[in-house]
This record gives sequence, structure tokens and C-alpha cells, in this order.
Amino acid sequence: MSKIFSVIQKTALVAGVMMAVQSCKIDIMPTNRYTEEAIWNNPSNVELYIAGMYSEFKTFQFGSFPIGYSNATDALSDIMKYTATVAGNGTVNLLATDASRVNAAAPQLSYWSDAYTRIRRINEFLDGVANYGKIDATTKTQYAAEARFIRGYVYFWLAKLHGSVILLDNMGQYNTSLHQRASEEDVWKFIAADFQYAGENLPKQWGSTKTGRATKGAAYGMLARTWLYAASIADYDKKQFNSDELTGVSAANAQTYYQNAANAAQVVIDLAKEGYYELEGTFANAFINKNSKESVFKISYVSPQLTHAFDLGYAPPGDASGQCLVYGVPTAELVNEFEMSDGTKFSWTNSTQAANPYTNREDRFYATVLYNNATWKKRTINTTVNGGTEGFIQFGLSTDPHKTVTGYYIKKMLDSTNTTFVAYGSTQDWNEMRYAEVLLIHAEAEAKLNNIGLAQESLNAVRRRAKLPNTPASTTAQLMEAVEHERKVELAFEGHRYWDLRRWRKAHIVLNNVKFTGHKITPSGSTYTYETVSADNMNRQFTPALYYIPIPSTELLNNTMLTQIKGW
Repeated sequence: MSKIFSVIQKTALVAGVMMAVQSCKIDIMPTNRYTEEAIWNNPSNVELYIAGMYSEFKTFQFGSFPIGYSNATDALSDIMKYTATVAGNGTVNLLATDASRVNAAAPQLSYWSDAYTRIRRINEFLDGVANYGKIDATTKTQYAAEARFIRGYVYFWLAKLHGSVILLDNMGQYNTSLHQRASEEDVWKFIAADFQYAGENLPKQWGSTKTGRATKGAAYGMLARTWLYAASIADYDKKQFNSDELTGVSAANAQTYYQNAANAAQVVIDLAKEGYYELEGTFANAFINKNSKESVFKISYVSPQLTHAFDLGYAPPGDASGQCLVYGVPTAELVNEFEMSDGTKFSWTNSTQAANPYTNREDRFYATVLYNNATWKKRTINTTVNGGTEGFIQFGLSTDPHKTVTGYYIKKMLDSTNTTFVAYGSTQDWNEMRYAEVLLIHAEAEAKLNNIGLAQESLNAVRRRAKLPNTPASTTAQLMEAVEHERKVELAFEGHRYWDLRRWRKAHIVLNNVKFTGHKITPSGSTYTYETVSADNMNRQFTPALYYIPIPSTELLNNTMLTQIKGW
């Protein structure tokens, strides 16, 4: 038998396969080995296999990336600061301040091996179900749609990292280990085709026994995200940053791809009009309501079978007698971005605002950030320089301080009712895609198509939920500025910011030769003084070469037809 199952999958399928073996004649079904026919003939095995493949989405849950430890990619950007200075919890800081750490020998931001292992499993599944599955044609198509949804997601991550990668979609291609990269444009088209197929063949909603499975709305949401990335690269890259013949997307196709993104997002918006999706009434509820219609695609958790450690990683230390790890905290750059409740910009040069910087801010601020004197779990957060367990510490004074280095803690996505997460973990769901993101994708795509009214409509829907006035933006340039702002605050800590700056080709400007900041807060009688201090001990580095992460050199040794991306 070909090696189509991982150890875990093979173990899980033994019982089902043995039942199939026992029900067949011995001269047809040998008892000393499993055959592909035995596995795929049993519908229970097929169901178990596809359900197991959804575990891939946990790789990037809560905006994380497997850089040894699951560091958050938002910490490579301007909205989050990781607190540790050493490899492990602080690996993301080392990468953010030393671009040379990303290289072909040790690319650090690497998903290649795991991704292609998963892609092979998916292709084996597609082949096995198509050729041996004893299920009706409609169910076969539905399973294929789910598998291609997952494959599209895996390739989406490869494309974000490398642009040009190897495309594999059938088992015949595995007869040789030698493959060259496809063009980046063909990669984005391949991903789009997977999501398009999924969208055309998945149900609008599953029954209660299949909660968490991909739906038509999830597929079209991912399709919109895919085309937006392809359009952005066509629009902003223009071969300025890499000379490789296989990287880049034709600038002539930018408008077509923006239109594709708008069309896909519109499908989800139409589904919302049918009642399948809607924004939560309050921003915070989008992350704590397990039955939220704002979830377009999510990973569900339930104790004790399946839990996660987000609270342990990000809650303020007073939550668990100092046992919280406090991996990352909000930067002043993010805090300053939140508007006042009337929609005006916050500014430290405004004496009234600066005197009480956490008063009369927009709703999303209070749902996203824990600040000095905020109420949390029946206590008052103290992030001043002498604030004790939760007080400010200058970055670099401790290798792993487990407390804030910016004067702030993350609140968004924490469970305010969970007091036992150290022992029992956490169960709030992870939203891989929210309806708010779909609206922002639609707004951006329509703005780029100069459909001002449509862009404003989607953008304002997000703002209205935050109780903010409609955007004053009325040109494409103004709307893009507004979209960039909204994505920064609405999607904070959900793993978008670093990748947004990359696709807009702004990372080498925003994330280079700069130190991000926090606020050192000192009591002064009955008031406080706020000093802006560096949360970095070295300048950030983002070189243009980083728009395309190198392929691991070991892959080049294993596949002599594969060439390295130029510049590495």
C-alpha cells in the first residue's frame, strides 16, 4: 500500500478498516495488509479522513505562525510587541530586528515541508475518493469541495510567503520528485480555482453534526481574500522588489482581479442578506459568542476535548498569580490609531485628549486593549512604572518578563469569565474569517475599481457597528487610507497586519529603520504623566527581499529541478 496516512490517521482508521476486512471474502481482501480499496470503500473512513484534515487551520489560529514557538505575525508589524528578548518566546523580535536571520539555510518563516505534506494527503484523498469511494456522486463532489477548500488555504499560505511555488493537484505528479515552481500568477489562479470549486459545491449551511465545516460563504470569502492579494501584488509590486521571472503578477490584470475579489465578496454579502451572516451588535461579542453569525469560518473549541492556550499566552499576569506568559502586548502605534467616539482622530497634541487618553474612545478600543485603570475581572489594571505584577517594565531589562513593555495588555479575544485557563485551557472560538473582513475586502476592491458608493457602503457598515460616523472619504485614495486604518484596528491581533503591509508593498517603509513604542505611565498626584518610550531596543529591519521568503535550501537539494527565488 502507498504511504497515504500519517501515523495518527492510520491509527484512527484501524477499527474502520478492520471492519471492512472482516466483511469481505479472504481471497478478495488479504488480511496481511490494508488496501486503498478497503479504506475508501468505508464511508466512515472517508468522513474521518476529511474531518482530520481540518486540523490544518489550527496551525495559524489566533494569528500565530510556527516559528519554533507559535509567535504571532502581528508582532512583526507595528501593532504588537512581543515581550521576550531571547529565541523561543522572543524569536519574532529577533526576526523583526535582524533581516539577515531570514535566509535559505534557515528561512525561519517556513511552512514549506508541512504544507507539501498536507497537500499530498489532500491529493491522496481526492484520488482515493474519486477512484474507490463507495459513496454517491453528490457526496463525492462535496468531499472534493471540502478537500480543495483546505488545499486552497494551504497554498494561500505558501503564496503569501514565496509567491512562486510548486503546484501539485494529482497523484500522477508524485511519480517524480522533480518539479519546478509555477509562476506566482498561476499560483494565485490555482488557489482561486480551488476556492471557486468549493464555493460552487458546498452547502450554504451544514447540519448541527458538522459545525465548523467549510461552507459556500467560507469558500467565497476565501476566494475574495485570494483575489484581493493577487490584485494587490499586481497593483503595487510591478517587479520593483524581485527580478525572478516567476514572481510577480501582471499589472495589467489588477483591475480584473479587484473585480473578482469584489464579486466573490458580494456573494457572501448576498448570503448575509439571506440571513446566514451579520455583524454582531457589539464588537466584543464577535469573539465570545459561539453562535455568532459574524463567523464565516471558524475553529470551535470545547472543554475538555479540544482547548487552546490563548488566555495563558496573552492575559495580564494578575489573572493567574503571575503564571500568565504575556507573549505580546499592544503598541502605542495601535493604541493611538483608535478614534475618539465621535469619529475624530486621537492626538497627543490635543491637550484635552492627552490629559485623559483613555476617555471617550471608540468602542473597539475598549474591546481590544487593557490600559491603565481599566477594569478587568473585578480588579483595576495598573500598568504604571510601579504597578507591581502588571506594571510597566522597559523592554530588554528582563529576557522574558511576563508583563507589559508598552503600558498595555491585549483584551481582544480573551475570555473574561475564564479563571481556570492555566489548568484547563481556553475554549473561545478562533475566527479564521469574520463577516467584517469580507466587508473590508469588498470596500477595498470597490475603492480600487472607483465604485465609491459601494466602497463607502461596506466600509460604513463596519464603522456603524463601532458606533462611528460614516467615513468622509470620497475618492479612491481617501478610501484606501480609510480601509488601511479600518483593517489595522478592526482586525488587530487576528494575523492580518504584517501580511497587509506586505501585499501593499509598504512593509519596507513602515517596518524598516524604526522603533515602535509604548507609554511609560507615572502617577503624578491624582493624575498621570504619559511618556512615549521605545519598546524596541534595536531598529526594525524589513528589506525588499523579504517580500519573497526564500525556499529552504534542503528542498533544493532534494529537488534538483527546483530553483531558488532570485535574490537569495
